[in-house]
Amino acid sequence: MGKDEDRFRKIYKQGKLTITEIWVDNVTGVNYLYHQDGYAGGLTPLLDREGKPIISSSSSY
Repeated sequence: MGKDEDRFRKIYKQGKLTITEIWVDNVTGVNYLYHQDGYAGGLTPLLDREGKPIISSSSSY
């Protein structure tokens, strides 16, 4: 990964005032959910049914 490349890439966005986004870590492939409502926001890894992080295949990031 080059110096000018970003570590995270936004792959989904919904909303204007209340925002929900999905971000992918370009190094590990782990998917994260970001949610913002007003001045509050949070970031958490997306988990599958077994509680393991969802990881995108290297071909999709």
